[in-house]
Amino acid sequence: MDVTGWQTQLRKGAAELVVLSLLKDQERYGLDILRHASGNTGVLSDGTLYPLLTRLEREGKIVGRWALEDESRNPRKYYRLSQEGAALLVEMTRVWGDFSIFVSSFLDGPNSEVEPGRRSLSRKAG
Repeated sequence: MDVTGWQTQLRKGAAELVVLSLLKDQERYGLDILRHASGNTGVLSDGTLYPLLTRLEREGKIVGRWALEDESRNPRKYYRLSQEGAALLVEMTRVWGDFSIFVSSFLDGPNSEVEPGRRSLSRKAG
C-alpha cells in the first residue's frame, strides 16, 4: 500500500510549525534549517523550504537579515522569529498537542483515555 500522497500532506501541514520551532531559540540560515528538517522522515526539501521562508517573512512571522561570515565568500540570510511568529508558535504548539492527543486516542485503541475536553480541536486559547 502506498502512503506517499498522505505523507506529503502531513509534511505540508507540519512544515510551518517545524520551521518556527527551529527558530524558537536561535536564528538560523536556510541550509541549517534544511539540515534539521529534511530527510526521509523530515518535512522539508529545498524546493519547499525557500518558498515557505519567503512567505513567513512576507507575513511578518519571521525576520531575515543578510550576513557575510568571515570564512565565506557569499552572504547568508539568517532568520529569526518575530514577536508575531513567537506568539503564533505558542498557539500552533498547543493546537498540535491537542491534535496529536486526539489522533493518538484512536491509534491507541478504543479503551484509551483522553483528558476531558482534550478531544475538541476547535477550543479557543484561554
